[in-house]
Amino acid sequence: ARYDHPFERGMSHVYTEYSLLDNGKIHVVNKGLKNGKPKEAIGKGKQPHPIEYPGRLKVSFFLWFYADYYILELDEDYQYALVGSSSDNYLWILSRTPEMPKAQLDGLLQKIIQRGYDVSKLIFVEQ
Repeated sequence: ARYDHPFERGMSHVYTEYSLLDNGKIHVVNKGLKNGKPKEAIGKGKQPHPIEYPGRLKVSFFLWFYADYYILELDEDYQYALVGSSSDNYLWILSRTPEMPKAQLDGLLQKIIQRGYDVSKLIFVEQ
């Protein structure tokens, strides 16, 4: 699930691959389907303050314009993550599986509400 934003608008079956490069940067590939056709965006990420804030990234898909990606919740087995930003404009529920167990999703939705996000703005994308 995610908030609506222009760079994923109208897409389904969206997933992202992150890989750590030798120079410490992060290679980001965002893939999905738009109007039934594959769409891909390649970006870059960096950790501006890895020691002080290990769960914070800056990600760019366009030139030098970086957006904040903050890991707000992370499953102890890395099966899901809740990612937001320094504002309440971006929010993703990321899962390693196309569907999460209902109890797990309900728990995350409660945490989202407690953090002050509007869950009615979430789009549950077809996977």
